[in-house]
Amino acid sequence: MPPKVFVTRVIPEVGLKKIQEHCEMDLWTDPLPPPRDELLRRVEDCQGLLSLLTDTVDAELMDRAPKLVVVSNFAVGFNNIDVAAATQRGIAVGNTPGVLTDATADMAVTLLLAAARRLVEGHHYTLSGKWKTWEPLGHIGQDLVGRTLGIVGMGRIGFATARRLHRGWDMQVLYYDIHRNEHAERELGARQVDFDTLLAESDFVSIHTNLDDSTRGLFDAEAFRKMKPTAVLVNTARGPIVVQEDLRQALEQGEIFAAGLDVTDPEPIDPNDPLLKLPNVIVAPHIASATVRSRNRMAEIAAENLLAGLEGRPLPAWVNPEVEPQWRKRFS
Repeated sequence: MPPKVFVTRVIPEVGLKKIQEHCEMDLWTDPLPPPRDELLRRVEDCQGLLSLLTDTVDAELMDRAPKLVVVSNFAVGFNNIDVAAATQRGIAVGNTPGVLTDATADMAVTLLLAAARRLVEGHHYTLSGKWKTWEPLGHIGQDLVGRTLGIVGMGRIGFATARRLHRGWDMQVLYYDIHRNEHAERELGARQVDFDTLLAESDFVSIHTNLDDSTRGLFDAEAFRKMKPTAVLVNTARGPIVVQEDLRQALEQGEIFAAGLDVTDPEPIDPNDPLLKLPNVIVAPHIASATVRSRNRMAEIAAENLLAGLEGRPLPAWVNPEVEPQWRKRFS
């Protein structure tokens, strides 16, 4: 009998087809995530779970699913999963790293350009019928060429974003990271600095760091006060890295010039949130990875992780490889 798996959302067909060929698949087809009670019920007799960031995979869920041997997350991140609890129970966890780099870097640059040049504000101005003539003082934004870019988190996506802006607009690159990135220093002339220096000297700040205890709320009122009043903030990483109410006040009071966000806290953002009423912020609905190639590759990797975990093979993208000895015992 094929193993039973629960897939918590419709993902691209290239991934679903692989799963259907080898598993008894229970697919949640509603566009919204399964409610908590439904998620717990559906996973009870499953060997595999393909989850999204919106699904909380914690100890309670794992204990409700004693047959569960693998959780495959359709995401690079995995902060929705209690990895320690999974490892303790001999459950393999997979993610989809390395496939979102270019798409996310492109989105970061898109948000930076649009916010700096007040593109969305100008678009709404046109739609409202207010555009009557060419205005010498209308919708003046920030210049890009030769300015200073601050990258918070110089990993793959941070590097790809910096490379685009350094080579395309001759930006000088600063970065804040607990690890030194010698490749970025050689290729881009990037300079590693402390957080306060990055805030004070950068014309554009782009967030690419992981969300953990050290980065949660990193961009708060104090941080915004240290930035230039002409600075543009971009966040394509995780919403809770930014204290959203502090950002709203900083934008409203002119402490920074503009912001471009692909992630919010909470997510989705409340349509009545006062942040959305400001003209100098752009909020996209978490679409940085939304390209055909990226989403298809995510689906392939997520399916491959799921099937490998069910068959007792090493996961192509393994979050907790240290679980392997205990995990293998479940197949003996």
